Parts: sequence; structure tokens; C-alpha cells
Amino acid sequence: MTSSNLVPLEDALSLLNEYIQPLSRAEVLPLGELTGRVLARNIYAQHSTPPFNRAAMDGYAVVSSDTKNASPETPIILTVIEEVFAGKVPQRTIHKSQASQISTGARIPEGADAVIMVENTSREGGNIKVLQPVHGGQHITLAGSDIKNGEMLLAEGTFLSPARIGALASQGLSEVKVYAKPKVAIIPTGEEIVALGQTLLDGQIYDINTHCLMATIQQNGGEASPLPITGDNLEKLRGSLEQALFADLIITTGGSSVGAKDYLGELLEQMGTIKYHGIRIKPGKPSAFAIVRGKPVLGLPGYPTSCLINSYLLLVPVLRKMSHLPPSDEKKIIATLAEKTQGTEGRTTLLPVKILDGKIFSTFKNSGAITSTSQADGYIVVPQEVELPAGQQVEVTIFAS
Repeated sequence: MTSSNLVPLEDALSLLNEYIQPLSRAEVLPLGELTGRVLARNIYAQHSTPPFNRAAMDGYAVVSSDTKNASPETPIILTVIEEVFAGKVPQRTIHKSQASQISTGARIPEGADAVIMVENTSREGGNIKVLQPVHGGQHITLAGSDIKNGEMLLAEGTFLSPARIGALASQGLSEVKVYAKPKVAIIPTGEEIVALGQTLLDGQIYDINTHCLMATIQQNGGEASPLPITGDNLEKLRGSLEQALFADLIITTGGSSVGAKDYLGELLEQMGTIKYHGIRIKPGKPSAFAIVRGKPVLGLPGYPTSCLINSYLLLVPVLRKMSHLPPSDEKKIIATLAEKTQGTEGRTTLLPVKILDGKIFSTFKNSGAITSTSQADGYIVVPQEVELPAGQQVEVTIFAS
């Protein structure tokens, strides 16, 4: 992996976008499991909502023309002929000089064309005094005013927010077809990496990357399937990669550099086609992308900060495209550098930072330090070989929460 073979970040993103496509696989799920999913077909309304004219207020259903001259000084007297509660069907038709007491959400009786609010009336036995006029349609929600029978309710590709799930419920739908979550296999590599729960021996560290990646995958529409840790051995790595081919996307961590035991590049050349190997960024240079038997393989660096930065930049857009999710809504803010920052020769620097009182402070310790990112609010982009002086305003890309 020489400097001349490194690709700019933009080229790496372009290659990922070219070779990775949204999943066509779909599944039918009940409404209670739809949060954050994406519709796989158009949904058309099966009936109007509301299905009948209904009262928008507690009060009295009336013929509006009866009330046109009503005032506190000259009230109009109407005879109450019925009480209509929500969920009940009116039994009587409203005629001139009549009214029905009605609850919010109840069906409007035949003959009525308005509802007068209870506070604008005075009840006296079987009659009411109307103290204020109403016009036709006032305080009535018309049938189909929300949703009309036959109209497209939600289009294929729609992200299902709570409100949109509510729209599905309005049609009595108990389940709908949505796009499946991409299955993502994670292959952690390294002789020094051990699983959580094991006792650390000299020279060993716990597997951080798998758990960071699982959270990233879950947050961006995927379903993570971590495989056992693979040692720095070509045949063991081959076996893990063969095992991972059930997945829609395969991620490896570590083993993608040029060290004596970094076998990923060699293996990807043997089993598939490498699209890039090395990106002109810091941290995160030793990243790779290949196609193996039709499956995309994303090789991420082994150091946690490098791995996480690469996952924000590369994995998140890949997952969201595969899942039919909209692009991540990146929040960017402008703040002031608290200290001088120097760019790296030949590579763009993605510097993790925190923001305190409007000022930017670097959190970067080294690529192996998880706190470089866990204590950061986001990152800034420092062009190669460019010095940014203290006091300069720069754009900070905030990490997704």
C-alpha cells in the first residue's frame, strides 16, 4: 500500500456507491415492528378517514340557519331531541328548531350541518338557548377530510415514522411489506484481540471494534452478525470469509495494512476483485473494498479510532443505501479553533474534536485510543499539509447520536 496507490475519500465513496445497491428482499411485519423500516410497496387507502362526518367539539348538532340571529341578548331556543356519544349511531334526524347533544368524535346526525360549542349555549331542561351563531360546516370534521378512499396513502420507499405507522393503522392494516434489513457479518481479526468476558493475558486487548460496529449497524438499518475473532493466519481468515458469505455485506477489522501478517489484501485478490485498497485520509488509511462472489467486503482498520472514523464515512452511507433509508442527516456547525492544527503530508486529516464554549479542542490521542472518538462531539477536515491557526473558524461535522 504505497502513497501512489491510495485513493481520495471521494473516489472511495464513489466506488462504494457504484457497486453497492439497495436490497430487493422484503418481508411482511406487524405494525408494532415497523419503526424505522421502509415500505416495499405502495399503500392505497381502503376507506375514507374519518368514515363519517363527526363532531370536532362537545356541544350540540344544529341546523346552522336556525342560529343566524342568535346573541346573548336575543338567544335562539332549540329543542334537544337526543344525546349522541362517540361510537354510537344517531337515531333521529335534526329538523328546524331542533338540536342533538353531541360528544367530540361522535357521528353527526342527519339534517345537522354544524355544531355549536356547549359553552356558547345555556341548557334549560329539554331546551337550549343558543347564544352565538354558527355557520354551515363549523366544528364538523367531514368524512374523507383526512384520507379519501382509493388515494395513495404512502409510497413504496417511504421511511416509516410513528406518524406514518399511524396512517397505516387508520386503514385497519395489521401488517405491511417492508424492505428487509441487510445482514452484516463482522470478522474481527488479530492475535491480540480477545472476546469480552475472557481474562486478558500479556499483550492482549478486548475486542472494541465489533461492538462499535454492531451499534453502528443497528443504528443505520442493518442486522449485525459478529463472527468469532480470527487470528493473523491466511487460511483461518479464508475460512471466516467463506463462512461470512451468507451476509449481504461483510466487514473485516484489522489485517488490511501491509504488515507481515496483514493478509486481507492477499486474500481478497485470491477470492474476488479489489476496488480500492488504501484511502488518502488520516486516521483510516488501511481501508479496503472488494467484491467476493458477488458480496461486498469492506475492510476497516484495526485501531478503534481509525475503524470508527471509517465506519462513519464509509459504512453508514453503504448501510443506509442497502436499507433504503434516507442519507444520514449530518449536523454541521461553525466553531473556532482553540489551538493550531497541522494537516498531514499526502493525506486529508479527519480530526476528532470536542466543542467547549464555542471553541474546538482536539480529542485525538492516537488511532488505537477509543477515547479519541468516545470523548469527541464530531470531527473537522484538515486539508493535507495545510496549517489552520488558532482562532480560525471551521466547520465541525457532528457525530450522529
